Amino acid sequence: MAAAAPAAEGAPSRGPPGEVIHLNVGGKRFSTSRQTLTWIPDSFFSSLLSGRISTLKDETGAIFIDRDPTVFAPILNFLRTKELDPRGVHGSSLLHEAQFYGLTPLVRRLQLREELDRSSCGNVLFNGYLPPPVFPVKRRNRHSLAGPQQAGGRPAPVRRSNTMPPNLGNAGLLGRMLDEKAPPSPSGLPEEPGMVRLVCGHHNWIAVAYTQFLVCYRLKEASGWQLVFSSPRLDWPIERLALTARVLGGALGEHDKMVAAATGSEILLWALQAEGGGSEIGVFHLGVPVEALFFVGNQLIATSHTGRIGVWNAVTKHWQVQEVQPITSYDAAGSFLLLGCNNGSIYYVDVQKFPLRMKDNDLLVSELYRDPAEDGVTALSVYLTPKTSDSGNWIEIAYGTSSGGVRVIVQHPETVGSGPQLFQTFTVHRSPVTKIMLSEKHLISVCADNNHVRTWSVTRFRGMISTQPGSTPLASFKILALESADGHGGCSAGNDIGPYGERDDQQVFIQKVVPSASQLFVRLSSTGQRVCSVRSVDGSPTTAFTVLECEGSRRLGSRPRRYLLTGQANGSLAMWDLTTAMDGLGQAPAGGLTEEELMEQLEQCELAPLASSRGSLPSPSPRTSLTSLHSASSNTSLSGRRGSPSPPQAEARRRGGGSFVERCQELVRSGPEPRRPPTPAPRPSTGLGAPLAPPKMKLNETSF
Repeated sequence: MAAAAPAAEGAPSRGPPGEVIHLNVGGKRFSTSRQTLTWIPDSFFSSLLSGRISTLKDETGAIFIDRDPTVFAPILNFLRTKELDPRGVHGSSLLHEAQFYGLTPLVRRLQLREELDRSSCGNVLFNGYLPPPVFPVKRRNRHSLAGPQQAGGRPAPVRRSNTMPPNLGNAGLLGRMLDEKAPPSPSGLPEEPGMVRLVCGHHNWIAVAYTQFLVCYRLKEASGWQLVFSSPRLDWPIERLALTARVLGGALGEHDKMVAAATGSEILLWALQAEGGGSEIGVFHLGVPVEALFFVGNQLIATSHTGRIGVWNAVTKHWQVQEVQPITSYDAAGSFLLLGCNNGSIYYVDVQKFPLRMKDNDLLVSELYRDPAEDGVTALSVYLTPKTSDSGNWIEIAYGTSSGGVRVIVQHPETVGSGPQLFQTFTVHRSPVTKIMLSEKHLISVCADNNHVRTWSVTRFRGMISTQPGSTPLASFKILALESADGHGGCSAGNDIGPYGERDDQQVFIQKVVPSASQLFVRLSSTGQRVCSVRSVDGSPTTAFTVLECEGSRRLGSRPRRYLLTGQANGSLAMWDLTTAMDGLGQAPAGGLTEEELMEQLEQCELAPLASSRGSLPSPSPRTSLTSLHSASSNTSLSGRRGSPSPPQAEARRRGGGSFVERCQELVRSGPEPRRPPTPAPRPSTGLGAPLAPPKMKLNETSF
């Protein structure tokens, strides 16, 4: 058992170069010379043997180092021969240990080895890169064109939040200083102003939200993606984003392009011009925090879990607010908006009838169906069959409940008078259902148990769901996703796992394991099979993502394309061609992440005991916090324990990366000859090292 050496012996004196040093690394003994361990200046070993780091010794007097002996063996071999022999050790583990020991020449070699397999131009799926936009000037005019309007019913309680717009009553120098200060995040910590928080797309348009402003891009056939609109800098962080770019047969014609942003209870709406530019339509208030913001046709819809919905109609220019039951889910299909509530009821609103009843101050919110067990409707999906366009009376709805049930209800033309009828029930989840999707071929449900997914194949006859043989179980898997507990992993609304895609096509989940990850995994929503994985081309963490169904060009043979859009922590936006990835399906590894890939993703965090209860219902954009994660907080270590960086680590943290070519040239100039006896090397240049791994973050495990 290792015991601390006395204070007088804790600092080994400088000995002759040929002195034999005995090491106990993780319980395995190694013997080598002092010269072998100390030929790299300012490394962990030179600090250890010079007395700058206190030591632990075992019962035989060997210096104890609490590290992995399997990884230490190739490191010691490099110190002896200056040759790298991994011996089956994973490259990332070897790089991590080399950084810990402060072995700069070995770190450079391993990093160059990794960079040979990567390119700043991405892989074959990489489709485009948009650099960060220019930070805009501040928006000075915060007048409201439409205040809160309520229909009958008692006012809903307003949940106070530090994300609501700041008080505008400040005056004088101090007031201006407070006004210019960056707004707090929902966690109370400052946000990164240049980080991409939200990304959404519609047809050939993209909207990207940063902390205090948003920009819009348009795809032009000849010139590619062009910046067409940039909003002024706002006074508060953007939490919700919605975009509509084209409404077929809409009453507005070419003036149907709009973008909206919301935080707290306030919503800003802009009209976009096809050739560039935009104008502010107005500022609207819901009166309670906005938790979902989206367009149904030309109508802007805002909902809150408190049971309040707001609608802005583009034709009548009217903002309407109405109370319903507390909302736990929603979905839109065609002109129908369906709301799932915590009382077990599903309400529907026909958007096309809004202008007819606006004068009556009534949004025509009608109850469509009530769950037999009156469980809260926590997830909702509507599928319009081909018969819907013919008769308008055929509709299929799948919904999940707070008790974990999955139900399918169908309304046939012959049952219009009696409403939808219960078609199927599945009770395979033991946690609240947070997502559900009914498509042409599959029924997909996700519950709050670490994003546990269950899928069924759907049998149809002439486009209509059939009971012969009915839905059959297809797959069961999990989409592990973690989010930052301190709000630095990006906006939670911008990291939705999906499923994404048209309902008559294969849909996909997007998996981001940890908040600071720069790699995303694309998986089929029906089976969990991996389609591809993408990694940011500039190495920055991915903070937001979405999937865009982009219409094809007018050229002969062109077809619609599906793109994965990833927003980065440095403000850039990358695009990946999922259509090509889907065409090559079967070439990627089957299933989800391998054990090695999962452990590599989770190296930045450690799971902590379950911290929250399962009793609360998920919100309309459900991201239920289940398990908290925290970094390992240890004191300054003794000879190798993880903690504050040792002197060589601190030195490595100050070093820059250098370009790939420069580092290759420096490696050729400074690299020792093979099998040359170890001699003291010159102090490495401060521009060639690499920073250590970023500090671990506090994390929460989530399902949404």
